[in-house]
Amino acid sequence: MQILQIISSAQGAQSFSTRLSQGIIDKLLAAHPGSTVVVRNVATHPFPHLEEAHLQAYFTPAEGRSAEQQEAVRHSDEAIAQVMAADVLVIGVPFYNFTIPSSLKSWIDHLTRAGITFRYTATGPEGLVKGKKVYLAVASGGVYSEGPMQTADFATPYLRWTLGALGMSDVTVARAEGIKIPDLQATALQRGIDSVAV
Repeated sequence: MQILQIISSAQGAQSFSTRLSQGIIDKLLAAHPGSTVVVRNVATHPFPHLEEAHLQAYFTPAEGRSAEQQEAVRHSDEAIAQVMAADVLVIGVPFYNFTIPSSLKSWIDHLTRAGITFRYTATGPEGLVKGKKVYLAVASGGVYSEGPMQTADFATPYLRWTLGALGMSDVTVARAEGIKIPDLQATALQRGIDSVAV
């Protein structure tokens, strides 16, 4: 089994989302010996935000692309190849201002390609990235899975919908939440890890 780990936190080794994702991966490796892990850190090696050159390259047939367009599409091709090769994705999702980091959004933008990862049909869009299991390792200072702040979670609904639109509908959300709340912070990470059955 091949596991793709996406790290998007700018906090390095101190990141709760990265530590939670690693806890999930440790469980996967224990359950599936011999599995391999590919790590893509979009915080330290970010994908460029989409510009005109990228969009032009996407909509130009491969055989007609200029050298500049070939370079522009390279990041997207890499992101798609890594996802297609993976059986399982473990995505670290830190809450930044109630949503995902821009580095993670850029990765998704490069992953979302008409005709490659989804297609338009007479009955609506169809995702083409099939047969993947996805774990979202979500870390937040407050509690967003329930209670009065639940409606302020703009991260997990967005990711569930977007990944589902690409064909990845088997999504499990693990949360290390309340990491800034004194009564919860000491156990937040372990509770998140323990919530996942692999």
